[in-house]
Amino acid sequence: MATINPYLIFNGNCEEAFLFYQSVFGGEFPYVGKFNDMPADATGVETITEEDKNKIMHISLPIGKDSILMGSDSNEASGAVAIGSNVSISINTESKQEADKLFNGLSAGGNPFMPMSQTFWGAYFGMFVDKFGIHWMVNFDETPNN
Repeated sequence: MATINPYLIFNGNCEEAFLFYQSVFGGEFPYVGKFNDMPADATGVETITEEDKNKIMHISLPIGKDSILMGSDSNEASGAVAIGSNVSISINTESKQEADKLFNGLSAGGNPFMPMSQTFWGAYFGMFVDKFGIHWMVNFDETPNN
């Protein structure tokens, strides 16, 4: 069965926000990646500016038995996010088939702007806005690492 987690996107202050959340929830970050950690052959790496290289590409903070707060910074290529459109629901699936089923079903009539595909971080991943304006991310990790 799929699990869901909140994914927050910031305009350059993701690290500050997550240090604050960590001070409240406690715990450790199992992963903190910055845009300059992207491999040279990753899609979109050519659009990362010097200013964006030290921004957070992905961070995760377990906040309960089954919940993970995740986030990233926006960057110049993707543009600033507006309050209200900076929260996505991240779905983590147990198989590629489940990922495809949920992606295709939920994105029907919406805007699937990043189709499901293998990523440089090893996940099968896609993003879309559904027909009701809700932002979603679908992820399948063969080897989970948050």
